[in-house]
Amino acid sequence: MGTRATDIWKAVSDALLGRPELRGPEVPSLAGVTLEEGRRFWQALGFPAVPGGETAFTQRDVEALGFVANLIDGDDGPDREIMLQMARATGQALSRVAHMHVLTIAGEVDVAARAPELSNNEAADRIADLAEGLVRGHEPFLGYIWRRHLLAAISHIVASATAHGAEEEGTAVGFADLVDFTAASQQLAEQELADVVDHFEKIIYQEIPDRGGRVIKTLGDEVMFSNPNPHAAAETALALAAACEADELLPHVRVGVAFGSTLAWEGDLYGPTVNLAHRLVGVARPGTVIVSEDLAQKLVDDETFTLVEIRDVKLKGIGRTKPWVLRRREGGHA
Repeated sequence: MGTRATDIWKAVSDALLGRPELRGPEVPSLAGVTLEEGRRFWQALGFPAVPGGETAFTQRDVEALGFVANLIDGDDGPDREIMLQMARATGQALSRVAHMHVLTIAGEVDVAARAPELSNNEAADRIADLAEGLVRGHEPFLGYIWRRHLLAAISHIVASATAHGAEEEGTAVGFADLVDFTAASQQLAEQELADVVDHFEKIIYQEIPDRGGRVIKTLGDEVMFSNPNPHAAAETALALAAACEADELLPHVRVGVAFGSTLAWEGDLYGPTVNLAHRLVGVARPGTVIVSEDLAQKLVDDETFTLVEIRDVKLKGIGRTKPWVLRRREGGHA
């Protein structure tokens, strides 16, 4: 970094974390963990390595690592591997949040960093003030959002445990994919592409949570979701297809949904059920929903839906399977 960039980094670091006064090896010692444990948690949170002799850490770093150590050592606390998973998932999520928040001040930061009439210290102080303003404005809000999502996550576990009985444990996993998005995006200007993604995400966050589901992740033109209730998962899939069809800006969407056991890991879901749902998307025609045979059997007596059996297909990595087309029954209630 140049002198100006270094001065700005130091000013923002002091504003957000306090003045650096500790070297890397000192932090784990003060926090009550080994150097290797400290290094693993630092990396899990997604932070870059810092040379051991560099004074780059503050008391906030000690407090954060000490909190982890106390949590692990508590009688009812998680073990180290679970905490590392939590660190990775939290670091990935908050990295996205931080980059999104910075976009709100990016223009002002850029102007201050380039302004020739401002000295290095003046530019650094101005940008540090902008960063402090972000913290004051958003830190309490982030805590509130976490509490709300914590409530939702607990509700999903309760719903899965009580809705169908222990003998029917499992969850529905679905993927919805915009048709021909990659080819279409090559013809769109940046703002047009942003509008398409924005419309799709609005539909995602309207239709999935409203039916008790969870958005697992989005990848621009694709969303992965889950719902412990087979009926609600089917409703969600049909609602996504209908909403995208009704939106003049969006192409049709293909949806694949499967039901079964899953492995929850770092906020994501894995396993054969997930793989099957993702493969079923490739079988679906634009605007249609394809479900696995396991899910079809759970919906066969549901008067809301019609299930149409189609010929067996061979899915890569899975083998031959029988998919079903899911439709809303004429006159069926939502």
